[in-house]
Amino acid sequence: MTARPEAVKGGPAIELRGISKAFGPVQANKDIDLIVPRGTIHGIIGENGAGKSTLMSILYGFYRPDSGEILIGGKPIAIQDSQTAIRAGIGMVFQHFKLVQNFSVLENIILGAEDGRLLRPSLSRARSELKRLASEYELQVDPDALIEDLSVGHQQRVEILKALYRQADILILDEPTGVLTPAEADHLFRILRGLRDEGKTIILITHKLREIMEITDNVSVMRRGEMVASVKTAETSPTELAELMVGRKVLLTVDKPPARAGAPVLEVRGLRMTDTDGIERLRGIDLDIRAGEIVGIAGVAGNGQTQLLEILGGYPEPGAKLDGEIRLRGEPLPLTGSDARARRHAGIGHVPEDRQVEGLIMDFAAWENVAFGYHDAPEFGQGMLMDQSAIRADAIRKMERFDVRPPNPELAAKSFSGGNQQKIVVAREVERNPDLLLIGQPTRGVDIGAIEFIHKRIVELRDAGKAVLLVSVELDEILALSDRIAVMFDGRIMGERLPDEATTADLGCLMAGIDPATTSPEDALPPADAHPGSHARGAE
Repeated sequence: MTARPEAVKGGPAIELRGISKAFGPVQANKDIDLIVPRGTIHGIIGENGAGKSTLMSILYGFYRPDSGEILIGGKPIAIQDSQTAIRAGIGMVFQHFKLVQNFSVLENIILGAEDGRLLRPSLSRARSELKRLASEYELQVDPDALIEDLSVGHQQRVEILKALYRQADILILDEPTGVLTPAEADHLFRILRGLRDEGKTIILITHKLREIMEITDNVSVMRRGEMVASVKTAETSPTELAELMVGRKVLLTVDKPPARAGAPVLEVRGLRMTDTDGIERLRGIDLDIRAGEIVGIAGVAGNGQTQLLEILGGYPEPGAKLDGEIRLRGEPLPLTGSDARARRHAGIGHVPEDRQVEGLIMDFAAWENVAFGYHDAPEFGQGMLMDQSAIRADAIRKMERFDVRPPNPELAAKSFSGGNQQKIVVAREVERNPDLLLIGQPTRGVDIGAIEFIHKRIVELRDAGKAVLLVSVELDEILALSDRIAVMFDGRIMGERLPDEATTADLGCLMAGIDPATTSPEDALPPADAHPGSHARGAE
């Protein structure tokens, strides 16, 4: 393997030579060389903190390198800002879309690229160009639809159209399938192949090795700020790429024995929730979880999973109307008048979907975060007299067991990478040995080494006879970890499947609100002019 493969005939679209970037004492990129051949799909992978995002931010003009050279189409260029990058033919589709929700598709397309003071000529020209681009690249979308009324998949199309409208020949996509259904992801891949075949160059940043193998022509691997390999995708394997990313052998499959399910731990009957805007978020949820099993909730983010976790965790939206019944080990749990502390005392652990907003206080030290929610435990002292030395010692043990790096409990939570922040939250909840673990998006934004570790801990808890409710937008994760799978759409459970019997097409139909018994998998993707409501929008 070599970090500088030969460029294809016609020369590279992008060449980076000796790119370095430091933030204080942290060397984010170190002497990076990269060639991206024209008219190819090029994957860039690496662990959290490997320097991928920094490198792409330099290419798109968000950062300036400390040293090194950038060549576009063989010509050196100093990319001072994102406008310089756009003029050079570079477009970027971010993981969290940069769209104005109450603007139309057409208005978002021209925003920042207007022809003059009068909008009418710009809108007219954009409408005509949008029609051409949509037809040429399978990117059909209603130009007059409001962004807030579009599905996540259609919002992503708008971002791609926005870049193409600005005449991008190079397109950077950051984790583009994170909130897509399998059918939407397949459609995106068809679009990317079409763009490549038309001569566009695509850079794909993703942590999903399956996608790298399926869609890319070449792949580059970064580790600790350095480029460690660039290879043809056809000449490598997921196992080899994982080892290059982490620097050791990685188990890519979840090794777990068959579940030995016991008595019911959680029983949910007819659970309904209407938010303060009058929107019914949960529409009669029935769900059972037994001791010694993992029940996975599959679905596109925004279909009620968040509300389900919040209610079970004891902090529903203030003012929301709730109805139904929840039982823990046969005993009723109140829908209102309870809180997260009471839930924890009842034996429920909770790893929330958003670790930075709900799981951690980012400015507080790791040792303090490890104790949050359990700071009134007897071993930590009584009343206002907390035993800080005991809390620190407990944090050190948990951080050592969960391989939190760096293993310094005095560092603020914000000083850790996303994967290590997640380990802190998982350690806090799992080590309390809860009867029921609620875990939302356990590996969101987490690198492959940390994914392997977190999956092992979840399975260990199940094998200890505990019940686990897993919510994830990652279908591979749901299939690998779950003993039973329930699929949510628009606040309802569309159906249940056993992992061994489920197919991606079947689950994808259910995730799109389509009954696979009456609809073929090819029809799972919503039509181009459809723009479903809030249930299909992005992560909440």
